[in-house]
Amino acid sequence: MLHSSENSFLKPGSPASNPNPYNPVKTVTAPVDQATIGRTLVIKGEITGSEALYIDGRIEGKIIMPESRVTIGRNGKVDASIQAKEVVVMGKVTGNIDCTDRVDIRAEGSVSGDISTVRITVEDGAALKGGITVRAEGKASQPQAKQEQPKQEQPKAMAATAGNA
Repeated sequence: MLHSSENSFLKPGSPASNPNPYNPVKTVTAPVDQATIGRTLVIKGEITGSEALYIDGRIEGKIIMPESRVTIGRNGKVDASIQAKEVVVMGKVTGNIDCTDRVDIRAEGSVSGDISTVRITVEDGAALKGGITVRAEGKASQPQAKQEQPKQEQPKAMAATAGNA
């Protein structure tokens, strides 16, 4: 009988050992993947990172999350430029949005600024004030910025030359 109870003990032990490897995977995936800025938090400056960001507070400055999703919650107010893979707006955003994948402005969301993205969704009831640039999927807006910088430098050189003449 001891052998049969040991065998029955091993059978439940096998499934018990299977959930242990699965549980850490679930706990690592869910909480670590998203940072949350709560309602009462106010941040002024630059925010950078590689995990998803949920904003329910107030941000002023720059948000740079090129590999992640930035979600502005219903209570969120963002006065900043945003660079991210995905942006979901349920609150208020004042500033330019540059996305490598998609922008989703929900019914209660509001954006005042220019948007550059590959895909965009604007639900009924959402407010949008600004320009929209929809790019092809493989193209990024950064090369355009690099092209604009030399153009800005050329007039300065001309002005300096005209001043010397």
